[in-house]
Amino acid sequence: MNKKRLVVIGGGFSGLNLVRTLKKAPMDIVLIDKKNHHLFQPLLYQAATATLSPRDISIALREVFAKQKNTTVIMGEVTQIDKKKKKVLLGNGDRFTYDYLAVGIGAKHSYFGHDEWEPFAPGIKTITDALKIREHILMSFEKAERLDSIHETHKYLTFVIVGAGPTGVEFAGTISELIQKTMHRNFRSIRTEKARVILIEAADRVLPTFHPKLAERTAADLEKLGVTVLTRTFVTNINAEGVEIGDQFIEAKNVIWAAGNTVSPLLLQLETECDKSGRAVVRSDLSIPNHPEIFVLGDAAHYKTPQRIILPAVATVALQEGRFVGKLLRDEVERKKPSPLRTRGFVFRDKGSLATIGAYKAVGSIKGVRFTGLLAWLIWGFVHIGYLIGFRHRLTVMIEWFIHHMTGIRSSRIIHGTIDEDLPKSQSQ
Repeated sequence: MNKKRLVVIGGGFSGLNLVRTLKKAPMDIVLIDKKNHHLFQPLLYQAATATLSPRDISIALREVFAKQKNTTVIMGEVTQIDKKKKKVLLGNGDRFTYDYLAVGIGAKHSYFGHDEWEPFAPGIKTITDALKIREHILMSFEKAERLDSIHETHKYLTFVIVGAGPTGVEFAGTISELIQKTMHRNFRSIRTEKARVILIEAADRVLPTFHPKLAERTAADLEKLGVTVLTRTFVTNINAEGVEIGDQFIEAKNVIWAAGNTVSPLLLQLETECDKSGRAVVRSDLSIPNHPEIFVLGDAAHYKTPQRIILPAVATVALQEGRFVGKLLRDEVERKKPSPLRTRGFVFRDKGSLATIGAYKAVGSIKGVRFTGLLAWLIWGFVHIGYLIGFRHRLTVMIEWFIHHMTGIRSSRIIHGTIDEDLPKSQSQ
């Protein structure tokens, strides 16, 4: 008997949980990802700020599915989708046919029509992004230590984060703590207390999707950490020397983009309706119109609930969507007829929102109950530990966090590049 084949594009939260849900299903599953690993993105900013190592938050997909005999992992990039012939094409020409297709390709940075800003304001979506940002941050302190000019030193000790959603807030708080708790003990020439962290947000408050009271508390906590919070502020230009906001120019050698996302143009090949962010508009069962065999999940999906609420592109949504489609497909291949889940549709169970600001500082809400401070921080920590894959990763992250919060030491402060070619020739000790 020929088994139905499912091709899954993307090994993020949606793809991973979809495939894991089908562990015992009588199906032939092919999981394709251009990277060889699953990345726990909610903690990626900690790899970029030297709190964690990339290996602490990533795991090889082949290791995850080593014992799942119905699954084959392929490292490659899908470049074409042929709906009529039910095939996907990889960059080298390899083809995979499918009976069902699930697209969970995630998102990438959006600079709102200003892609020329990207070299000067990198975003963070991959391990490569995190390592580049980490190297740039650490190298900035080293360069500042070598420079004689106070003016030039201040440029390297100014950190601007554009976008005050959870990622931007977490970046701002962590960089401030990096300066205050770690770097101030390690340098002799520079005064790290003169370093500046600036968080820019176009909306009227930080964490725009959170309750206003939580946003207010977040802004207050950030300011206590020394972060300058600028709301109702629009970035008009970014270059190698800094950031322009209206008629003001902030000189900064460190700019991090956390303001917008868009989806890969691969979705355009599905020839289905997409929203302004490029996300495919899906039906209640997460399939695209007129193609019940094609599902779009996670950051790539525009899903509107019966209450007319568009679900955000966050990990908890992607995880639940993956499990839902997994249950639906398992039901269909076992029953050999459409699953009742198609009629019922996907139901998102909101488990709340959490954002950390710094050590012992966080905000969150669960089922309408708001909490802040130490309690929120502990809940945030336990939730993130719980969602990591594998005992080793959970244990390692807990140990690293304990050491960091007890001592201020960050164990991943390795710089791979060299510095002298970037310094003015006249500099000397």
